[in-house]
Amino acid sequence: MTDTTSLDDFTATARSWLDARLPKRDRSRRAWGEGDDDVSVFHDLTREEESRLIAEASTYEQEKFDAGFGGITLPAEFGGRGLTHEHERAFRSVESAYRTPPSHELLTVTMVLVGNTIERLGTPEQKQRFLPALMSARELCCQLFSEPGAGSDLASVSTRAVRDGDEWVIDGQKVWSSGAQYAQWGICLARTNTDAPKHHGMTMFLVPLDAEGIDVRQIRQMSGGSTFNEVFLDGVRIDDSLRIGDVDGGWKVALTVLGFERGGGENRGGTYFEVLALARWLERTKDPIVRQRLATLYIQRRQLAVTARRARKGGPRAPHGSLVKLLYTQHQRTISETAADLLGPRLMADTGEWGTFAWTTFVTGAPGNRIAGGTDETQRNILGERVLGLPRERS
Repeated sequence: MTDTTSLDDFTATARSWLDARLPKRDRSRRAWGEGDDDVSVFHDLTREEESRLIAEASTYEQEKFDAGFGGITLPAEFGGRGLTHEHERAFRSVESAYRTPPSHELLTVTMVLVGNTIERLGTPEQKQRFLPALMSARELCCQLFSEPGAGSDLASVSTRAVRDGDEWVIDGQKVWSSGAQYAQWGICLARTNTDAPKHHGMTMFLVPLDAEGIDVRQIRQMSGGSTFNEVFLDGVRIDDSLRIGDVDGGWKVALTVLGFERGGGENRGGTYFEVLALARWLERTKDPIVRQRLATLYIQRRQLAVTARRARKGGPRAPHGSLVKLLYTQHQRTISETAADLLGPRLMADTGEWGTFAWTTFVTGAPGNRIAGGTDETQRNILGERVLGLPRERS
């Protein structure tokens, strides 16, 4: 049955539901020195702190899903509302006025990347089993894509999956898997045909991370956190029902996942607003060079928002996502450079001064986004070859 709730009624109900659960966001200018000055791109938390953050964010997403405000466009047979994208945009607009629990990249991977991919490419049985669980964040899924020898050139993965009757046996090593230590599942790209051209000999699987043969090892980042992981797969057996897409057709699935990742355009860590607050506190807003840098940041922010909306309309396989990714990393680089120039020596010494040394976590974390989801060079190749029609780069 199709949900025919009008946009006005839906918005009013959403506002009432949010009023009963969350405090309103204070839209007035926050006083310098108040609250948390964390602007990190990647979490620098203890295991207990990060577990608590994920649990709180997951609980909110579960409540939202159960109330009909998560999975808004998801068909009703999979636990959603079957409403329009206009309803989804309306809820996001209303929700932005409230202080929601801080989220985590693992939830983004689960609900946006993996959930949407299964909705597009999964079997009816996979949709029935996984969409309600993933779209509500009741179960979490990380990415098992990159390898020590296959980062930018993801098609070079060497993790092997060999068929054994109705099962597959997977052996290999994955790296940079955000949140794997907290996830129940991993979406894993593995080579299934060594004789086929490299883009045609891979298959995608959902791997339960509590399976025998799985070893998750945390990686310490230079920003201090350890959200990233290495994941070793040693003779991991999974049923064929956990295969997503066709055998040897994993590259199509991988591009869909990466399309959702590149097209998001969501900012992590410090933003234009934190840089503006920093410039005001330092009384540098009358400096013409600083004013020009702030104007550049504002323009980049608007460009990113508009392009991200266009990318979402184009779908995950559209090349717009590569443009969003490039704009996003450029914007983060400008934020990093501007904050560093404003702070000078304050960036290098932890004096306990609010809003100063905290920027080191952004400056050391932001370069990672030039690699995550495909390097800048990869995005330029996609745009050059698929949009401009330039000759393909030699392998």
